[in-house]
Amino acid sequence: MYPAAFRYYRAATLEEAASILSQAGDEARPLAGGQSLIPLMKLRLVRPALLVDLNSIPGLSSIKSEQGVVRIGALARHAQLADSELSQLIPILHDCAAGIADAQVRSRGTIGGSLAEADPSGDWAPVMLALSAEVRTQNSKQQRTIALGDFLKDAYTTALANGELVREVAVKVPAKNSGGAYIAFKRCASVYASASAAVQLTMADRSTCEQAHIYLGCVGLVPLHATAAEAELRGRELTKERISAAAEAAMEAAAPHSDMRGSAEYKKVLVKHVVKKGLEVSLRRSRGEQVEVSHEYVGRI
Repeated sequence: MYPAAFRYYRAATLEEAASILSQAGDEARPLAGGQSLIPLMKLRLVRPALLVDLNSIPGLSSIKSEQGVVRIGALARHAQLADSELSQLIPILHDCAAGIADAQVRSRGTIGGSLAEADPSGDWAPVMLALSAEVRTQNSKQQRTIALGDFLKDAYTTALANGELVREVAVKVPAKNSGGAYIAFKRCASVYASASAAVQLTMADRSTCEQAHIYLGCVGLVPLHATAAEAELRGRELTKERISAAAEAAMEAAAPHSDMRGSAEYKKVLVKHVVKKGLEVSLRRSRGEQVEVSHEYVGRI
């Protein structure tokens, strides 16, 4: 099906785009990668009267490190992040980006669009929450910085005001004694995960956990902060038994709903699996090991 008729405007600056969107209100939509918007338009579930294209705005796709902070432009593509040398500083970024959908989606989809969409099944939100990321936004006159936990309000709902756009995502480079991993379990590569987990550990030494961040994806309207699982780890030696206890706590905290991606009971078991593997990989990476991981699929566990 073809989209309903719409007008098209190519913005030259983010401020210009924000101004036009503010004036047009609900009749207009910004166009970044279009991987969520265009399918909805083709199904005529969304019928914007105006599309404001952000893709010609200079500087919005940059990825750079400045004073210990990785700054990711809103239009940075998933494939670009997967291939970036800076993602080697933060391996969890590569874990996420390299496993999103297929090559076509990765080459067009953007991190800013993904976070602004706030899809409960999206990959980036749990990863960026585990990294304590900040979202920097722009309207026609000024910028503001919002902690990602405050930015994500509900399913498909963010703190963005009318005419406000994501400019960049900022992540502090973790300490050398840190390690993280993102594990998503899917029925096949091109679909959303049935369950996922983002883990980021900071170690006091090779075995003792100083700090842990664990967020679960696809099992709630926003990523679930697995605080009980974190408490199992903090200040303790990360033995196999301790890791298993944390994974069990994460499973108990998850409250997924049954849907086409699996029953609630099945998803809870998946949560235990992805958290356990995420912790094991994160611990090895905190010790300096080069560990390759990928998203997992039916039949591989």
